[in-house]
Amino acid sequence: MAVPKRKTTPSRRGMRRSHDSLTPAAFHECPNCGELKRPHNLCQACGHYNGREIVAVGL
Repeated sequence: MAVPKRKTTPSRRGMRRSHDSLTPAAFHECPNCGELKRPHNLCQACGHYNGREIVAVGL
């Protein structure tokens, strides 16, 4: 069974975990309706993507 020979220092542990942090979600304004939407995703408010209406959203 593998057992570490020495205790991992807090510095080395922190360096290993440096890429595990969460990044805030990015939002962009929809050019059609102005609502916030995720980049490269369909706008849930108006159904537009890349300047075209993809899904007809009934009001």
